[in-house]
Amino acid sequence: MTPINPPFRAFILKVANRCNIDCDYCYVFNSEDQSWRKLPTRMSVEVARTAARRIAEHAAVHGLKSVDVILHGGEPLLAGPRHLGELLGVVRDEIPDDTELRFELQTNGTLLSEAWLDLFEEHKVAVGVSLDGPPEANDRHRLTQAARSSARSAVRGIELLRTRPHLFAGLLAVVDLANDPVEVHDYLASFAPPTIDFNLPHGTHDTPPPRSDPSVPEYGLWMSRLYDAWLARPEWQHSIRILEDIVALSSGVRGAVETVGLAPSASVVIESDGTVEGLDTLRSVEEGASWLGVDVTHESFDDVLRHPKLQYRRQGKAALAEECQGCELVEVCGGGYLPHRFSTTRGYRNPSVYCEDLAHLIRYVQASMGQHGWSVGTPA
Repeated sequence: MTPINPPFRAFILKVANRCNIDCDYCYVFNSEDQSWRKLPTRMSVEVARTAARRIAEHAAVHGLKSVDVILHGGEPLLAGPRHLGELLGVVRDEIPDDTELRFELQTNGTLLSEAWLDLFEEHKVAVGVSLDGPPEANDRHRLTQAARSSARSAVRGIELLRTRPHLFAGLLAVVDLANDPVEVHDYLASFAPPTIDFNLPHGTHDTPPPRSDPSVPEYGLWMSRLYDAWLARPEWQHSIRILEDIVALSSGVRGAVETVGLAPSASVVIESDGTVEGLDTLRSVEEGASWLGVDVTHESFDDVLRHPKLQYRRQGKAALAEECQGCELVEVCGGGYLPHRFSTTRGYRNPSVYCEDLAHLIRYVQASMGQHGWSVGTPA
């Protein structure tokens, strides 16, 4: 059988399907889709082993030299050190030595301990932590289940992680217009992370993201100020991938994140029961939007690649709204992140709810590139 291209290269394992904090914007627990209620609280060793065998099979078929396995949730540390150690062990056992295996874990940081870091040292797990900024900014949306601050525990976890900097993958924040972008950026940068990722809050045309003035590209302006803060001090060494991707795509180079650009996604999600989702953030759209009806026991990842619900990821510009296909920024914007295009009347054939914001940010970055003498070309 002729291999399908491009293959998956990143495999997101939902090792725990509960969380110890209650983020009000969470697409897993506080969205339209409540399927988490029917899923096992932890991924079993048997499911992890089957998923790993499928990953190894996929790597062999496509000749992959390396694969990324990302441990996610919920809060993955709720799986417990012993159980998570077993999961890491069976995944490593099933991936052949000639395929480089890179583990990463995304956590809210509140449960990190020396014992956890010892486990991550053993299995070479890079750790990313979610934090939205200074305590007041973070706690606007990220409270514990008892409605108390999560900031102090998260910062304690980050500081502990910093004692082993080779394990520190970076920080992840969700944009909130109520927070000052320079203050947020500089606070997060003070932890010296290698990467700071910024996500826009999920919204659709039916349920738009919060704004004070819909006629103004408020998120684009916020991100533009973030861009300036990032460039302001030469000692900053961290990357901000969405901004770097806008620069790369504007220069004709392929980007790394799936929120911008037209490249097909290279990631796939394996739920705690072994079911497979192409894009789990579609849970923010409507009940069942992410559901494919396949699992790692019965289907290979090549079967998943062929799934009709994933073909939009491989159609590039043709999958976009007509307005987007004719836009001069489409090669960089990519139509915006898929969940943000949705409406009940037109499905995903809409410009992003962040269309004007992305346009403002892209033009702002491209103007800055011109000022710095960087070329703005036609993306490949």
